[in-house]
Amino acid sequence: MRRRRWPVVVMVLGVLGLLTWYVVYTQHVVRQLRMAAAGQGQMYSRIFRALQDTSATQDPTVTLLELSQQIRESGLPLVLTDPDGRVSAVANLPFDEPLDGERTKSFVNDLDEQNAPILQPGVGGVHYGDSPIVRGLQVIPVLQAIGISLLVAFGIYALIERGRADREKVWAGMAREAAHQLGTPLSAMAGWLELLRDMVSTPTATRAVESMEQDLQRLERVSHRFERIGRPPRDEQVDCAALVDRLASYFAARAPTLARTVRIRSEHPDGPLMTRGDKVLLEWVMEVLIKNAIDALAGRDGEVMVSAVPLPEGGVRIRVQDDGPGIPRTLRKRIFDAGFTTKDRGWGIGLSLARRIVQENHEGKLILADTDRGAAFDVILNG
Repeated sequence: MRRRRWPVVVMVLGVLGLLTWYVVYTQHVVRQLRMAAAGQGQMYSRIFRALQDTSATQDPTVTLLELSQQIRESGLPLVLTDPDGRVSAVANLPFDEPLDGERTKSFVNDLDEQNAPILQPGVGGVHYGDSPIVRGLQVIPVLQAIGISLLVAFGIYALIERGRADREKVWAGMAREAAHQLGTPLSAMAGWLELLRDMVSTPTATRAVESMEQDLQRLERVSHRFERIGRPPRDEQVDCAALVDRLASYFAARAPTLARTVRIRSEHPDGPLMTRGDKVLLEWVMEVLIKNAIDALAGRDGEVMVSAVPLPEGGVRIRVQDDGPGIPRTLRKRIFDAGFTTKDRGWGIGLSLARRIVQENHEGKLILADTDRGAAFDVILNG
């Protein structure tokens, strides 16, 4: 459940962060505007003081120097040019270069693109750019729009995840209810098979009863799988070699042998190959892969190899490989998508469910391996 809550938590934190940033930046802009207004007020007061000073005690040069310093403190990039267009003074440029430098001359054009210059015939011109406040107000709304767009996208994703979680909860409940309903007839069938075993005497009937018991055991395992849907996986020791042998033997006894012959065999090093995981869920994954391999051989003879080998870095790799026609390259990226199938009566959930069991429940990998012939699926499990 916690895993389903993280999109909502991230979205709430994002909204709070965006609002906090907006308030802080707004207050920063207000302070900057107040400082700019105060600077303009000081500038006006000095100009009026110089104009009204008739005693000639105030040197106009001092007033001009004070105004020049005020302009520098405002952060406004400024370039003064003479009537011939040569740069005569600069302020707040983003670089240090002589007045007659090429970079300074080029920067005049950049300033004119931002704001129209103030030109006085016979005097020169004033070329000025945007203040730091203006530059910030040009960038911040874009960043805010991006942030809001990301939050909206995250909100949509959270709603989709919530809907998917609700659907999975319904499906898990239905699966557990189906397992519960299967329990009673399976128990009755087990009792009838026990009674039938005591009554049969011919070898054929005995083999039939043994096969029925194996199928009944498999139905019971399937019922247990349904009970496990939506619940945490178990963490137990699993012998991959025994798992491979058991499933290969089971499907080999039921593979087609009349119009076509499908051979199913297992291969692994001597001794157990132990890993940790959920035995029931891993068996489910292997059955999906083996069934798909058998279906890939429809209408032809062929072989399905189920192998298990230890990995040098630790863990086990289980491979299910057939020598059928293989999977076209145009479909390889879609075979694990839920609902995608190439079978006329397929549901398209087998490989998707198998990959989810391997990746989410066992932190492993289920991949389509490269082969010269047929198709091969690798289940890579950590040690």
